[in-house]
Amino acid sequence: MDCFHITLKNHALEDLELLFRNECKIQLSDEVKERIIKCRNYLDNKMKSQKEPIYGINTGFGSLCNVTVSNDQLSQLQRNLVVSHSCGMGEEVPQEIVRLMIFLKIKSLSYGYSGVRLETVERLVEMFNNKVYPVVYQQGSLGASGDLAPLANMSLPLLGLGEVNYNGKRYESKEINDKFGWKPLVLASKEGLALLNGTQFMLAYSIWNIRKAKKLSALADKIAALSLEAYDGRQEPFTHGVHAVRPHKGQIETAANMRAYLEGSDLINIEKKHVQDPYSFRCVPQVHGATKDALAFIENSFVTELNSATDNPTILPEEDKIVSAGNFHGQPLALPLDFLAIAMAEIGSISERRTYQLISGKRGLPSFLVAHPGLNSGFMIPQYSQASIVSQNKQLCTPACVDTIDSSQGQEDHVSMGANSATKCYRVVENVEKILAIEMMNAAQALEFRRPGKSSPILEQFVAEFRKYVPFIAEDEIMYTNMNNSVKFLREVQM
Repeated sequence: MDCFHITLKNHALEDLELLFRNECKIQLSDEVKERIIKCRNYLDNKMKSQKEPIYGINTGFGSLCNVTVSNDQLSQLQRNLVVSHSCGMGEEVPQEIVRLMIFLKIKSLSYGYSGVRLETVERLVEMFNNKVYPVVYQQGSLGASGDLAPLANMSLPLLGLGEVNYNGKRYESKEINDKFGWKPLVLASKEGLALLNGTQFMLAYSIWNIRKAKKLSALADKIAALSLEAYDGRQEPFTHGVHAVRPHKGQIETAANMRAYLEGSDLINIEKKHVQDPYSFRCVPQVHGATKDALAFIENSFVTELNSATDNPTILPEEDKIVSAGNFHGQPLALPLDFLAIAMAEIGSISERRTYQLISGKRGLPSFLVAHPGLNSGFMIPQYSQASIVSQNKQLCTPACVDTIDSSQGQEDHVSMGANSATKCYRVVENVEKILAIEMMNAAQALEFRRPGKSSPILEQFVAEFRKYVPFIAEDEIMYTNMNNSVKFLREVQM
C-alpha cells in the first residue's frame, strides 16, 4: 500500500504524485506529532495566565475582534465559528479537490504553529485514509481570511455535522461517524479558527491546475508537431540557432521538442512549395515556450504555499509569541492563478488556429478533411465547438485578483478573490484539454491525406495509439462521441 509520510521537510510538486493514487494513505511522522503536541501544550499553558485578549482564541472574529469571550465559552466559540461560517454555495467541489484540501490542511497544521490538538489532526487523517470526503461548495470564499466558507464546510463532519461523500454515495456525517466509531470532536480554543483560516481551498485547486497544465503543455508540443506534418509545414523555424539568439528557456525547450518529434520524418523533408507557414505553426516555440516559462514561475509560488503554515494567529512557542497577522491572505496564490489561466488560454487559442488552417482546404488537404465535402460536412463543426470554448476561456481570463470588496464591517478591507481565480482557472485548464483534443482529431485525420507518406516514428506511434480511441472519419457520423473519446485519450496517454 502506498503511504505518504507527512514530515517537516519541504515537498516538491512531484512528491505529491503519490496522493493521486486512489489507495494512497497518509501518516504523520513522530516529529510532526511532537511539534503539534508541543504547540498545543504551549497554548494551554499560555491561556492559564493570559489576561490580555488574543484574537480568535478568547475574542470574537473579524470586526468582533475587540469582544472578549470568557474562558468557559472558548470551546463554544470555536464550534460557533465553524457552523456560522459554513456558507458555501454553488456547484459541489470535485471530490479529488476535496481530497487535496484535507491533505493540505493536515500538512499546514503539521508544522506546529497552529495550536490544534493532535486528535483533531488525526481525525482529518482518518477521513483521508478512509476516503470520507466532506461536501464542499465552490462559492463563498473571498480568499483573504483564509478560505473560510469552504473550509468550514470541510470541517463540519469533525463535529458530526454536514454531509460527506463515501463510496460514491452522499451521507449525513453522523451516519459515517457511527460507521467508523468516530465521536464528534469538541473543539478546544483556537481549533476552529485553525481549521477555517488558511488557503487550502485555493491551494488544492492550484495543485490540481498546475499538475494538469504541465501535462497539457507537453501534449500541446506533440500535437502541434503532428498538425505541422499534416499541414505540410516547414521545420526551419525550429532551428536551434534561431532560438539561441533569443534564449528564453521555454522557447528553446519547445523548439527542441519540435525537432525531436520531427526526427526521422519523411514528410518534413519533402520539398515545400511555400516559403513560410502561418504564425500558429511557425511561432509554436515562442507561444508555447512563453507558457512554459509562466508555468515555472507559477509552480514555484504554489510549492512555496504548499510548504507553509497559513492560519492566524501564528503561534511561535520558541519565541513565546502569539501573533495576529495575515498569512491567510490569498494574494500569493490569486495572482499566479490568474496568470495560469491566461497562460493556458493562449495554448488553447493557438491550437484552435492550427485546427482552422487544417480544415481550410489548403496545401492539398480537402475542405473540412473529408474526401467528399458538400455531401459531407466533415470536421466543419468540431472547429465551431473549439472556437466557442476558446471564446469562453477569453471571458474567464479576466483577472479576479484585481477586485476587492470590503467585508466584516471594513475590518477585512482588501481581499484577494483568489478562490474565484482558482475555480475559473480550473475551468480554463479543463477547456484547454478539450481544445487540444479537437486539434488532435483534426491532425490525425489530416495526416491520412498525406499517405503513403510517413511522419516520424514518434508521431506515427502517437497516432496509432490515438486510433484505438478515435477512428478515421470517411463519411459524416456523430462527432461528439469521438470528441469525448479524444479527451479520454489525452487524459490516459503517458507523456
